[in-house]
Amino acid sequence: MAVELVTGNHAAGYALSAAGEANRNARGAVCGIYPITPQTEIVEYVASFPFTKGEVVPVESEHSAMGVSIGGSLAGARSFTASSSNGLAYMVENIMVAGFYRLPIVMVAVNRTLGPPWNIWADQGDTLMLRDFPWIQLYCQDNQEVLDTTLLAFRLAEDRRILLPVVVCMDAFIVSHTQMETELPPQDRVDRYLPPLDLPHRLRSEHPVTLGGLVWPNEAMFHRAEIDEAMDRVPEVFAECQSAFSKVFGRTVDSAIETYETGDAESVLIASGTIAITAREVVRRRREAGEKVGLVKIKLFRPFPEAQLRAACRSAARLGVLDRNYAAGAGGIFWQDTRATFQGSATTALIQGYLTGVGGGDVTPALIDAVLDDLMARSEASRPQWMGLEPPKEDIA
Repeated sequence: MAVELVTGNHAAGYALSAAGEANRNARGAVCGIYPITPQTEIVEYVASFPFTKGEVVPVESEHSAMGVSIGGSLAGARSFTASSSNGLAYMVENIMVAGFYRLPIVMVAVNRTLGPPWNIWADQGDTLMLRDFPWIQLYCQDNQEVLDTTLLAFRLAEDRRILLPVVVCMDAFIVSHTQMETELPPQDRVDRYLPPLDLPHRLRSEHPVTLGGLVWPNEAMFHRAEIDEAMDRVPEVFAECQSAFSKVFGRTVDSAIETYETGDAESVLIASGTIAITAREVVRRRREAGEKVGLVKIKLFRPFPEAQLRAACRSAARLGVLDRNYAAGAGGIFWQDTRATFQGSATTALIQGYLTGVGGGDVTPALIDAVLDDLMARSEASRPQWMGLEPPKEDIA
């Protein structure tokens, strides 16, 4: 496989395009596109790709971009799109529809701060506002993981035990616009990994049906329960997709959670995205100094990997959750789910939330050292702590 120096956006565009081309002997590919910083390069790449059998449709808004992808998926095409921040907010109605229609659409989202005030830097609040929708959410730390996870997302979404859309997330600019060496798999490998899509509930002229019609309360509740059962199956199917990925591409793709030095750790940091890279280096250095610290990187946010997280942190007395997001009045969102995971379990670990890099601020090794110092000194948890918070340099008129 070719190794090239590419940005995260390039890696995402390559993966979406190769996945769409892999469906050329079935019903092809469909992508609705609309630009928004910092994901525009993704849809530019897809728009220039010479699909054998596919349609890339430029539209007038993000809402319509997801609408086009929904229409393509209902017709049985392998469908996908990309967006970010307020574009996702404008797309919300159709994001919900895609999930409840059980359509295996894959969307790449470049995590950017929602505004106002307007801000184009990394913040996970945009995709995490979708956390209650029936979408699988996967968070990536670097360019290679973006490419590999996007390919895996199609296989996961299209598995008949799942049939749910997937959003693959990366930090704005830190990943999206930063180049790193990335293995770009040839089309024949992608073809082997992604079999032709045969969507069981696609629209067929010979058997017309109505989708999204009015139903009685019990039918709606039964529908939600079926989605819940599919979500419960995600970790097992994800592991199968991961194993198949290794066989086809000769390398591994990160698991739902990745652990580092957690076996005997007394204090464990929990992070996602690029923060996990910095945190891993801090943990390595402090381990060498004799401190029993560890790290859990969470990739799979929805469904939240509760059993795996509890197992990874079984020795820890303190857990520190680093959130690059903020839910007003409720702290960090990964912190909220971590607390819920350990509620009622045998583990009595102190669980402390830290708000880090919210709005795109730098999360440096020094900042993570400060988090660990605070965590290790604690005898009880407090409300989530803002780390690296500085007052504005000047008032804005």
